[in-house]
Amino acid sequence: MNDDFEQHNREVIAKSAEDEGLQRATREWFDAASRWEYSYHFTWLGRPIIQFPQDIVALQEIIWNVKPSVIVETRIARGGSLIFYASMLELIGGEGIVVGVDIDIRPHNRVEIEKHPMMKRIRLIEGSSVADDVVGQVKQFIGGRGPVMVVLDSNHTHDHVLAELRQYAPLVTAGSYLVVFDTVIELLPQDFFPDRPWGRGNNAMTAVREFLAESDRFEIDREIQNKLLITVAPEGYLKCTK
Repeated sequence: MNDDFEQHNREVIAKSAEDEGLQRATREWFDAASRWEYSYHFTWLGRPIIQFPQDIVALQEIIWNVKPSVIVETRIARGGSLIFYASMLELIGGEGIVVGVDIDIRPHNRVEIEKHPMMKRIRLIEGSSVADDVVGQVKQFIGGRGPVMVVLDSNHTHDHVLAELRQYAPLVTAGSYLVVFDTVIELLPQDFFPDRPWGRGNNAMTAVREFLAESDRFEIDREIQNKLLITVAPEGYLKCTK
């Protein structure tokens, strides 16, 4: 890519992050769209992905640049994200795999994932993402492979995400990414999750902030969130620097 083009984009992205009107409009749009379950309306190669399209594009850029040999995601849901990661690794080539962890892989979802053409690159683990035996299985799949990328998207309470960060951050290799989804919970209205255990003051963003205070291996890649504008992961794109 042309260096002048990249530099121009970086300058414009940085300036747009200071545009209070744009930021306010983005926040208002996000809140309104989320009330209509916006993230549930998209699929990847036939499976619901349950992500904002903007974050899918950001993940695509990261995967293409890092070219990980292993992508670990805590949360399987309907499998769209796993299939997305696997399809990116298929395009890159090589022997890359995706490791999906979920405390409850529902039978109908397992059937659909296992019959998908991208299953050849997917490994499934059922169990709590923070259980020692589950983390041990993840490590076995990684073996000596690298680079390793991790995406955390399961239970969004502070304590659970912080436990995941402490367990999975050591697996991420220098130059790769640790992506923490749904940090946006901290920025949403207080009454947004009346039937969930997480909310303002108790969520993925508060966990990331505590984790970064105790780790010097990661920094927030703010350029990603600044250019996306619309993202469920503000302060959640963490680049591993060492």
